[in-house]
Amino acid sequence: MENQVTPAFRKIIHIDMDAFYASIEQRDNPEYRGKPIAVGGSPEGRGGVVATASYEARKFGVRSAMPSKQAKQLCPEVIFVRPRFDVYKAVSQKIREIFFRYTDLIEPLSLDEAYLDVTEDKQAIGSAIEIATQIKQAIKDELQLTASAGVSINKFVAKIASDMQKPDGLTFIGPSRIQSFMENLGVEKFFGVGKVTAAKMKSMGLHTGADLKKLSEDELIKNFGKAGRFFYKIVRGQDDRLVQPHRETKSVGAEDTFPYDLAEPEEMHVELEKIAPVVSERLRRHHLKGRTITLKIKYSDFKLITRSQSFTQGIDDLETIVSTVKNLLASVDMKEKKVRLLGISLSNFGDMVVREKKDGIQDQLTLF
Repeated sequence: MENQVTPAFRKIIHIDMDAFYASIEQRDNPEYRGKPIAVGGSPEGRGGVVATASYEARKFGVRSAMPSKQAKQLCPEVIFVRPRFDVYKAVSQKIREIFFRYTDLIEPLSLDEAYLDVTEDKQAIGSAIEIATQIKQAIKDELQLTASAGVSINKFVAKIASDMQKPDGLTFIGPSRIQSFMENLGVEKFFGVGKVTAAKMKSMGLHTGADLKKLSEDELIKNFGKAGRFFYKIVRGQDDRLVQPHRETKSVGAEDTFPYDLAEPEEMHVELEKIAPVVSERLRRHHLKGRTITLKIKYSDFKLITRSQSFTQGIDDLETIVSTVKNLLASVDMKEKKVRLLGISLSNFGDMVVREKKDGIQDQLTLF
C-alpha cells in the first residue's frame, strides 16, 4: 500500500471506546450518570435487544445483543434508552479527527473502534505508547469520553490488548512478550473463535494458545477448515495484515466479526444498525451514492453468501440502508443457521458522482 512502510516492526494502535453509546447518553443526560442503562431494547423488557450497556449495568451481566427481557431480569433497575445514531455518528467523526492529527493510516472497524498505524506519525513523536496516551487524553478533554488502547506490532495483538484494562486502559505488548502472551491466551479470545468453535477446541483439550501451538498447520486445517491456517499463524503472533485506510473504488462498506455466533434475527438487526452508520458516513464524507446495496453474511461454518438490491437512483442515507439490509436478511433462510460476520456495502456508483464545490455549486467527478 502506498505511503505505508513495512519495517521490521510496525507500530499499531487499536482504539476502542468504552461503552460508547451508553457513555454518550450518560454524558448528555446527567440523570443517567452512575446508573445502569441499556441503549436499545425496550422499557419493561418488552422485546428488542440491547445495543450496548453502561458499566453499571454490565456489573449485573447485561451485555450487547442480550434480549431486553433478560437484561431486565438480571438488573431490574436498568434504564432502557432509545439509540441516537445521528449523535453517535457525529461523535465518531470528531474522534476520527483526533486520529488524523497523528496519522492518515486509519482503519475504522465501527463507529467506536479503529486501527491506527503510527510507524511514521505526523508529529514525529516516535512512541506509539505516547501517541495512544495523547489520543486518549484528547478524547477525554474534548469529548468527555474515555477510550481504551492496545499497542503492539500487529493488528491482532493490539486489538486484544485494548480489551485488557477496560475502561480507560492502555496496554502495550511488545515483540519480546508476544510469544508468551499468545501461549497464555484463552482460545475464546482468539479472533474468529466463536462459542461453537471455542467449545469444539475445549472438547479437544485445547484451552490456550499453547495448546493450539502443539498442533501442526495441517491438523488445524483438518479440524477447523480454512480458519486453521489463520489460527496457526496467529498463535505464533504472526499477523501481516496492513492497516487499510478507506479508499473509495468500486464499493464502500464495513463489516464486523462477532465475539460469538449470532442466532436470533433481533441480534443481527442490532449489529446491522451499528454497521450501517459507518457505511453511510463514509459515503457522505466522500460524496458518493451507490445504486446497489449488498448484505454479506458469513455463517459459523465459514460459508459466505451475499444478497443485493439495486435502485434507480443513488443511495447514501442511513434509513434506506438499514431498512434494505434488514429486508435482505429476511429473504435468507436462517433456519438453524448461526452468523459469525455481517457486512454492508454500496456499489454501482456509475461513471459520474456528484461532488459539492466550495461555492455550493455542484459539478461532476469522473471515476476512473
